[in-house]
Amino acid sequence: MEKVLLGFAAALAVGLCAIATGLAQSRIGSAGAGTLAEKPELTGTIIILLAIPETMVILGFVVAAMILYL
Repeated sequence: MEKVLLGFAAALAVGLCAIATGLAQSRIGSAGAGTLAEKPELTGTIIILLAIPETMVILGFVVAAMILYL
């Protein structure tokens, strides 16, 4: 039973982070598309802003690995 709960906790750690990242990127992406329509020179900034929420999933994965292996 303990392994099941650890697996569930690890799945929540990654899953909730992935859902939150998806929501953040959808809003950043739509705002970025509007920004690029007006100022195409901000392409690099928009790409960086889209990449920042991905760190949340990476941190969720690290937490899941710590839950499972420590």
